[in-house]
Amino acid sequence: MNKPIPDFKNEDEEREFWATHDSSEYMDWSKAKRAAFPNLKPSTRAISLRLPESMLNELRQLANQRDVPYQSLIKMFLRDRIDTEHNKILSPSVTIREDTAKYSAKN
Repeated sequence: MNKPIPDFKNEDEEREFWATHDSSEYMDWSKAKRAAFPNLKPSTRAISLRLPESMLNELRQLANQRDVPYQSLIKMFLRDRIDTEHNKILSPSVTIREDTAKYSAKN
């Protein structure tokens, strides 16, 4: 039997609770169903990013070759790199081998 989920005064209180409690004590995850939100768009935030003009020109050329806006191409490149970095974290043995190979090559 699962523990009852407490009532929370606000999101901050709930966030603090879940940061310090195991959700498996409060819900049966084996009965969980995957939720889909097809019309949900991720929120975006405008930022200011300074790039060397030569790099910006290269990005514009690459974007033109792919027929996409250059800002979209930057987001695609960032997403790809973030995914790559996450995969390195998830497979540390690969990173260790890569680091070892780099060290061996130098010595």
